Amino acid sequence: MSVQPPLAEILRPKKLDEVIGQEHLVGKNGVIRKLLSSGFLPSMIFWGPPGSGKTTLAHLLAELTNSYFASNSAVTATLVDVRKVIADAHIRLKNGERTILFLDEIHRFNKAQQDVLLPHVEKGTIIFIGATTENPSFEVIAPLLSRCRVLVLTALSQQELEKILDKGLSFLKLELKPDARQFLLEICNGDARQLLLILEIASQLRSIPGIKASNHITISDIEEASQKKMLQYDTGGEEHYNTISAYIKSMRASDVNAALYYLARMVAAGEDPLFIARRMVIFASEDIGLAQPTAQVVANSVFDACHKVGYPEAQIILGFGTAYLSQAKKDRSAHDAYFAALEDAQKYGNLPIPMNIRNAPTKLMKSLGYGKGYEKYPSASFDKTQDKSSGQDTTESLLPDRIKGKKYLEKLPA
Repeated sequence: MSVQPPLAEILRPKKLDEVIGQEHLVGKNGVIRKLLSSGFLPSMIFWGPPGSGKTTLAHLLAELTNSYFASNSAVTATLVDVRKVIADAHIRLKNGERTILFLDEIHRFNKAQQDVLLPHVEKGTIIFIGATTENPSFEVIAPLLSRCRVLVLTALSQQELEKILDKGLSFLKLELKPDARQFLLEICNGDARQLLLILEIASQLRSIPGIKASNHITISDIEEASQKKMLQYDTGGEEHYNTISAYIKSMRASDVNAALYYLARMVAAGEDPLFIARRMVIFASEDIGLAQPTAQVVANSVFDACHKVGYPEAQIILGFGTAYLSQAKKDRSAHDAYFAALEDAQKYGNLPIPMNIRNAPTKLMKSLGYGKGYEKYPSASFDKTQDKSSGQDTTESLLPDRIKGKKYLEKLPA
């Protein structure tokens, strides 16, 4: 029985024009296209999510520059393997042939292992291309990073994934039912390799003896191939908005158990982790606000961490953030105060700003009274104070005359 390469390998682009996605790198004005036209090829770090095309671009660069391509993974490669590639590269270089050393998962190499690459990258013995899903600022040593051009790859859009899916279907001579197509696009999380692998497994399941042969792939075929069940969750439909609404309202009600459940439903259905994290950032300001300002710090940290690691680990970070925000004290006074001020700004238009707080950068403006009297106020005098006998706020209002003394935020939460 002949062994056929994986579908992802068969469909790997052979030319830049065949690459789907990463237009900022391979498009007409893309940096990779410009580098190839100039004949100069520096060492590089490809940083992007799984299945976004890092390995494909490395292969293409080797083919288009007639370079020898040595591919390794930092998960399995040893320093012996790397030194062998470098030794062979010395010999090729003497014969006028360049060597590209592609090292996938470069973040798995420790500092000492990465150090070995430095002198050979410096001398140009090898053109090093590292690929990583992790932020290279944290995972690649500074000396190596400074000798490489970092190129950022983005997750493939649904439209781009659909083009890749159509290529796979055409090659396999298959058709996908509409619900199976949408499900497959959602569960692959922007990973083209994963998409093609699941499709290939589904096609093989249809050809097992005893199963009626068909070129129509159904939702059950995709579920079996991916080992994931279709949840009623369309990322652009009603259930999507129902679930995120239930999630936010559960956190608002401090029901941590419900919030974690709705979070789990979104994650299981393949929701973009950054979509969820963005909602956390908004929630921290809108619903927690002044009651616990550190919530904004936590929410931003959750977003940054999800951006760096992606699924599957991102679900752990989302769970932590959800538990923290759900149990935090809630206060919407800053949110409500801002929108009350916005309502007045829209209602009254550009009310004249009091003269004493206007900017006075020129002598003429000073002579007209701009900023006059402001210098008499020490910083502390603008703090909120009260008349001890009356209990009234005695701080001078700096609002325009039309709305002077209006209170948008009555008091800070205790």
